[in-house]
Amino acid sequence: MTRLAGAVVALVAVWLIVSELAMQPTGSDRVALYGIFGTVTVATVLAGWWLRSRRFSKLGTALRVVALSSVVVAASAVAVSALSMFINTHDLNLVLIALGLGVALALALAVSVTSSITADLDRLAAAAAAVGAGDLAVRTGIDRPDEIGDAARTVDEMIERLAALDAERTRDEAARKDFLAAVSHDLRTPLAALRAGIEALEDDMVDDPGRLYKALSSGIDALGRLIDDLSMLATVEAGGVSTDRVDVAELADETVEAMAPVAAVRQVTLRTEADGATTATADATALSRVLRNLVDNAIKYGPDGGRVGVVTTGGVDRVTVRVVDEGAGFPTEFRATAFDRFTRYDAARSSEGSGLGLAIARGVVEAHGGEIWIADDGVAFWIPA
Repeated sequence: MTRLAGAVVALVAVWLIVSELAMQPTGSDRVALYGIFGTVTVATVLAGWWLRSRRFSKLGTALRVVALSSVVVAASAVAVSALSMFINTHDLNLVLIALGLGVALALALAVSVTSSITADLDRLAAAAAAVGAGDLAVRTGIDRPDEIGDAARTVDEMIERLAALDAERTRDEAARKDFLAAVSHDLRTPLAALRAGIEALEDDMVDDPGRLYKALSSGIDALGRLIDDLSMLATVEAGGVSTDRVDVAELADETVEAMAPVAAVRQVTLRTEADGATTATADATALSRVLRNLVDNAIKYGPDGGRVGVVTTGGVDRVTVRVVDEGAGFPTEFRATAFDRFTRYDAARSSEGSGLGLAIARGVVEAHGGEIWIADDGVAFWIPA
């Protein structure tokens, strides 16, 4: 209110100076001008005080009242000036009728202009209410270049982000349930076998205890591998990879050496090949785990007597690794889900492994800022050098 009064007083002072310079009024004219200016000033301040003290239920109503008040103030100044000019009654009535028409037209214009504003504000409020009720498909549908349009676009963007987050939450919840179900299944199967074996031993119903002990040991090893895989997957997804300068080609050589006994069982020949500088900033332990998983899969699903190669290529900004074999390759329908948890290439051989090998590989590679994919002759990935 203080700002309004100050602004009005400043404007009146400027107009008094203008009137002095333009009219060079006499003493009586000056008294009339001061009276007119004073009356209009008081009316303006009172109107401003009343408008600021009111709390309108709708913005459209407030805009219309403000527009009408502005016109009334201007018309009042003209009317007071006309009355002070001592013109005849006919001319005075003409001026007042013209002013009345101007006020009516101004009100009609205010209603017309503010109708679109209030309609868009109602749509904005309706969209916000719908979002509050859980409807993330709603949009404001407002397209205008002013502040209301900016607010509407911001609301629409917010709704889109909320919808994306909700969809992601739904996917994560479904993945969590699938993950728990798969873990439960993979734990239940070996545990059931262990329990059955132990019960058979307790009841002295085993003809060949040595063979059963070997089977029980294999079941315990399977549980251990599953727990190790789950631990590694949790570590990778939590961003727990360390970084150090390692030679990826040397890790490939160590992997081939470690997997040689496994390859010998199926008479598979392992080889490595390196080209260029293959040093990268990586977690040696995690990367070795990736190479072992990929080589193990290549041995397991390739033909007996075949060959498996680990080809490492250094580049300007990345090191690429390809694990190739002579198998038939992954089916097209399998490639889309190959890196998902508990996905197995051959469901009939589900007891061989946890189904987490490729998921761990993807997690490790992506944690290093790289990319892994299914190639026609095997699996390939790259990590930054």
